[in-house]
Amino acid sequence: MQYVIVGLGNPGEEYEGTRHNAGRMVVEQFRKKYDFPLWELDKTLKALVSKGTFGKDKVILVMPNNFMNVSGKSVVSLIKNVKDAERTIVVYDDLDLPLGTMKMSFNRSSGGHRGLESIIKALKTKAFVRLRIGICPTTPSGKPRKPKDADALLEFIVAPFKKPELEVMKKTTKKASEILALVLTDGREKATGEVN
Repeated sequence: MQYVIVGLGNPGEEYEGTRHNAGRMVVEQFRKKYDFPLWELDKTLKALVSKGTFGKDKVILVMPNNFMNVSGKSVVSLIKNVKDAERTIVVYDDLDLPLGTMKMSFNRSSGGHRGLESIIKALKTKAFVRLRIGICPTTPSGKPRKPKDADALLEFIVAPFKKPELEVMKKTTKKASEILALVLTDGREKATGEVN
């Protein structure tokens, strides 16, 4: 069996360590933790790719080298049918979740996330796993505190994590990479129960 794990974000050094690249950070953590090969640029996919095995399964790690809004172009040729889609996990940032939290879902809408919209459109199905990584600071009561204005929102998501936030993200990426491993070993239902 083959799985595809996609880490969403924007390419280029200027976007490394930014909130919008939380998905890429998780997939990079998974690559390192489970000794997958170094990234190679696949010019056809326009993505960084690392291929390995996990147990008996083949796993392809993909970080689109397109900008977020056209991420689907980098995965469409890897996922040929609904069965392939069901063995695909997309990891991405979620502004509606507090920093340090995550949620897993399957066969849901994009929730307005442009990268996810691009993938749904490219694959012509919603039937894949999503691992959403919280990137939002919180109010004292624990509710996400996100900018209201559209320009401020855009500025916020492409801004780097602050130093204390990065410490939280280190723990989150570690936990998230273990959740990805759980999907591969025990299936999405067990992993979803663990996360949610």
